[in-house]
Amino acid sequence: MGSPSSCDSLLFELLCLEGAQAGLNWLTILKRREAYRAAFDNFNIHKIANYDEHKIGSLMNNQAIIRNRLKIESVINNARLAVKLQEEFGSLDNYFWQFVDNKTIKHHFSSVLEVPSFDATAIRLSQDLKRRGFKFIGPTICYAFMQSCGMVNDHLKTCFRY
Repeated sequence: MGSPSSCDSLLFELLCLEGAQAGLNWLTILKRREAYRAAFDNFNIHKIANYDEHKIGSLMNNQAIIRNRLKIESVINNARLAVKLQEEFGSLDNYFWQFVDNKTIKHHFSSVLEVPSFDATAIRLSQDLKRRGFKFIGPTICYAFMQSCGMVNDHLKTCFRY
């Protein structure tokens, strides 16, 4: 679980990687993180928003990433919509962090069994993103994203990061 992040390209990267992970082991994506950065222009939102069919074909042939057309197309779709979020809210940082009143939600769990796979905030975020047209953005993906960018701190009380 990550430290609080406010950089738009990092937030977009984390959102994309959580979507790519759907149905897979997280380690599968983590091992490919650098390949994803290279393939998707360091998650430059404006560059990705302009990808065309030729670029999709290139990504589909890139053996270093997960070659799932729906997931690849979702990154492009979500980049186009992320640009609109930036225009509306000034930044992705402003948009995402409003869901937690601009402060990390710190849970006090003693056991990993207590950590949920999603919560009411993740449901609200997911619903809002879906309403705006985002793809691969269910409540579980949103909660994992919230953990990775530090919106939620689910470190156990026994963890040094708690």
